[in-house]
Amino acid sequence: MSPAARPSWVPEALYPFEDHYAEIDGARVHYVDEGEGPPLLLLHGNPTWSFLYREVIGGLRDRFRCVAPDHPGFGLSTAPPGYGFTAREHAAVLERLVLELDLRDVTMMVQDWGGPIGFAVATRHPDRFARFVIGNTWAWPKSDPGTQVFSRLLAGPLGGYMIRNRNAFVERILPSNVKRRKLAPEVMDAYRGPFPDPESRRPVHVFPREILAARPLLAEVERGLAALSDRPALVVWPTKDVAFRKPELRRWQQIFPDHRTVTLEGAGHYIQEDAPEEIVAAIRDWAG
Repeated sequence: MSPAARPSWVPEALYPFEDHYAEIDGARVHYVDEGEGPPLLLLHGNPTWSFLYREVIGGLRDRFRCVAPDHPGFGLSTAPPGYGFTAREHAAVLERLVLELDLRDVTMMVQDWGGPIGFAVATRHPDRFARFVIGNTWAWPKSDPGTQVFSRLLAGPLGGYMIRNRNAFVERILPSNVKRRKLAPEVMDAYRGPFPDPESRRPVHVFPREILAARPLLAEVERGLAALSDRPALVVWPTKDVAFRKPELRRWQQIFPDHRTVTLEGAGHYIQEDAPEEIVAAIRDWAG
């Protein structure tokens, strides 16, 4: 697909990257592949897509080969019939992409659902992953009361109505969890674009349910983390995220003893929108 064939909601000035596609088990997976050097795999969560990493890619493509895929049903990627938009399915697609591109010596950056999905792949192919940049995310079963309430509320009928009929995840949850700046209209349009109607928003609705439903996958990932614990890790952690706080931060620091932590003061859940310059500077300094 050429840039001219892109949907009108993709702002060329903000996202000036060539589109790449891979056909994987019926999914048409869109990804950015920019720059030269060791691969930097950038993984998004809900309800975002590779657009989230536009400033990170712009700041690091002179140092890394930045590879940023869209999960099926998000961004410019499409899912095949019968795809359930579960974390396990997304991980299987990502695994195939990593193998098809033959990515090695990978530095992987994860945030939100990028953590479970990315580490599901990294624990299966530890020889391909060299370092990790860990944002506010997790990679183990969570069952604290707040998590259970969030998952059950948004996965239930009321949450389904708000997400599917009102696009609440994009219109409310996303902008309210960017704390340092107000998202520009063209940025909001880029996040709205993939979800024009209730059916297209099903992938966004599945993820809250998966917080609890994906516990078997998360337990598998947790068991595999020990095989990666000798790798260097850069932890970039916001202070104003309501979902991921100090307990998760401490756990990541324990999992990866060879870590450096950079605190993103005042940043909310979507750190790539709130603090892209700090993230780029931290990665450049850490990677050497």
